[in-house]
Amino acid sequence: MSHVLSLLVEDKPGLLTRVAGLFARRGFNIESLAVGHSEIPGLSRITVVVDVEDLPLEQVTKQLNKLINVIKIVELDPEQSVQREHLLIKVKADNTSRSQILEAVNLFRAKVVDVSTDALVIEVTGDSAKTQALLRVLEPFGIREIAQSGLLAIGRGAKSITERVPKS
Repeated sequence: MSHVLSLLVEDKPGLLTRVAGLFARRGFNIESLAVGHSEIPGLSRITVVVDVEDLPLEQVTKQLNKLINVIKIVELDPEQSVQREHLLIKVKADNTSRSQILEAVNLFRAKVVDVSTDALVIEVTGDSAKTQALLRVLEPFGIREIAQSGLLAIGRGAKSITERVPKS
């Protein structure tokens, strides 16, 4: 079963390696990892999707909390958060298939970000079901390459992971 964790951490060299290593040592498979600056200078947010079939997630969160540069950890419930993926997909396209591909792009509210004589690069953002469905539709045309971000997630409503965290 997959769980989405949002970690608020200090911007320190090597912290991401220590976080990923902790999951690896416990035998957890990281399905997705995204890191970026937060709204507080000096702090970053790590969104990690981890597959924890039978192992207790609590064990890992306790270990993460012991890391000195980890400020806060929140598990994001899919119903109580907004979760999105971002993909760039290079698809083989010729004069006969281009219009069908463009129709699929419009249907999925994606957009073409690069055009060449023999390929299109498509950008899509959405939940996992949407991105996977678009990939299935594009597959028969010949997917040449995929670049995918890690899952990004944020809680719904006014509450924030950074509440009660001192601003620098």
